Amino acid sequence: MRLLVVDDSSTMRRIIKNSLKAIGYDDVVDAENGQGALARLESEKVDLVITDWNMPVMNGLELVIAMRASPTLKQMPILMVTTVAEKEEILKAMQAGVSNYVVKPFDAATLKKKIDQILGP
Repeated sequence: MRLLVVDDSSTMRRIIKNSLKAIGYDDVVDAENGQGALARLESEKVDLVITDWNMPVMNGLELVIAMRASPTLKQMPILMVTTVAEKEEILKAMQAGVSNYVVKPFDAATLKKKIDQILGP
């Protein structure tokens, strides 16, 4: 299973990748914004996207909307990992089509729980 981590912070991408590795996901690629993520999704097979919300160029919500509008990407599971914690914003993300939501900071166990909720154990 291949995962795509999308975050403008290289440090946060590394933290997420290390957390994923700790819970058994070794095949992880990354992108620094939604635009880069879409380019990777067009050229590579990916099974799950983990994206931040606040990024330059194309933010996570714009990425979710673009993916849900794409015939080839509309069914792909998306986990949003972000500092945005207001109920209205979480609702906006869910309505846009995210599969699940994690508020930073988080630990590997929380990440595993959310991924298992999306994919099944």
